[in-house]
Amino acid sequence: MKLQVPFIQLPLVFDAGVLAAEIAALGEGPWRPHPQGFPGNSMLPLVAVNGDAGNEAFSGPMAPTPELQRCPYLSQVFASLGVTAGRSRLMRLSGHAEVTRHADQGYYWAERVRVHIPVVTQPTVRFECGDAAINMAAGECWIFDTWRQHRVLNDAVESRVHLVVDTVGGGLFWDMVNRGRPHDAPRLGWQQQAVPIQPGVVARFPCETVNVPAVMTPWELNDHLGLLFADAVPHPNLAQARQITTRFARTWQGLWFQYGDRPEGHASYRAVLQRFIEEIKTPAQPMVLKNELRWYNALMTIVCKFAVSAEQAQAESAAQQRDVGDNA
Repeated sequence: MKLQVPFIQLPLVFDAGVLAAEIAALGEGPWRPHPQGFPGNSMLPLVAVNGDAGNEAFSGPMAPTPELQRCPYLSQVFASLGVTAGRSRLMRLSGHAEVTRHADQGYYWAERVRVHIPVVTQPTVRFECGDAAINMAAGECWIFDTWRQHRVLNDAVESRVHLVVDTVGGGLFWDMVNRGRPHDAPRLGWQQQAVPIQPGVVARFPCETVNVPAVMTPWELNDHLGLLFADAVPHPNLAQARQITTRFARTWQGLWFQYGDRPEGHASYRAVLQRFIEEIKTPAQPMVLKNELRWYNALMTIVCKFAVSAEQAQAESAAQQRDVGDNA
């Protein structure tokens, strides 16, 4: 998700020692290699489709995994965020390893923010986003702009372990973000709230049950397209691309008011989408975004792959989105 600043610290603080003890009690068995096989990266699923730790999909009803159910305080941390939780994990970065530089461009990431809560870390671990670089201390709570180029460097010997919650947020969460502190703002006078431990209580919290549309509404479509044009680097083809895209969006809106997301309209949506892809490809191929991504590639992963047919999107989501934005 695009933010106004690279990093925002939320006004919550957690007992990292208790979290670390709960995680250590799980043992090494639940940890899995990172899906891309990045050296030194591993993860432990906490919220997954149907609570199945082996399911790495981005779409489907999300639920806590058995490992999360075994960690009362960890579940309380989720509940304290005031969010509807999407796929979430513990992410471990071994000593002298890194998360390579990238920006998140998939459909899943356009509307979801990543909440980072460091559990085990060191002062030398550096999180870079855009032109900013910070150290997230143990027990703090941060979000960052995943639309910018970012990377993580762990130059220490010990591993870094973060709780990473993917979420669209919620009313209470965004109120809390408004009370947050941009990374370059002074700490003096800024208030944080400690989240108390309720021994033995496994907290409940809402999880996603709807994540991919059967047909993208014209309002969502225009929102994504607006982001792509707002962030486009000036190019001679930009006016032509905008004209083609405006015609496509208006045609899509007409279909929406005719069919909504009913199955009988899917063939018409697909036909309009295919014509748009064929028409926009040539002028859009040379265009780039301010975050260094290719404009056409971002269009495909954010809009075109998920504009119609939830079945197709579900089948493609793991393969398409694991390639981008899944390793910070």
